[in-house]
Amino acid sequence: MTKAELLDRRYLRMARIWAENSYCTRRQVGALIVKDKMIISDGYNGTPSGFPNVCEGTDGLTLPYVLHAEANAITKIARSGNNSDGATLYVTDAPCIECAKLIIQAGIKRVVYARSYRLTDGIDLLADAGIEIDHIADTETSLQDK
Repeated sequence: MTKAELLDRRYLRMARIWAENSYCTRRQVGALIVKDKMIISDGYNGTPSGFPNVCEGTDGLTLPYVLHAEANAITKIARSGNNSDGATLYVTDAPCIECAKLIIQAGIKRVVYARSYRLTDGIDLLADAGIEIDHIADTETSLQDK
């Protein structure tokens, strides 16, 4: 395994650990934005600042105002002195179409994700935009350094 592949797996493991900060019960998602081998932002799915940390309604469905991990990581960039031009996004789950739009607009050039999602429109849009996409299956053995 190359050094680059090892780094990809480490950053995905870190994104998975970061996902544990989420209060969502249906699915916890974590994201890291890395540029020049430095983590410049992070995010996990959850509610906007000032809202209760409850992600699902009484019906068990995700509330419409819950932010995705990618959106949280990208909006953090806007509040910092960093920019994400040319960066890599590591995310535990394949981005949705709305997050794909944000990824494109943020100048992120590569997305590495672990778990596929039943809808592929986000991944399809990223591919159409020329963003490099790498899927590294989410299993304990595949995310461990060898």
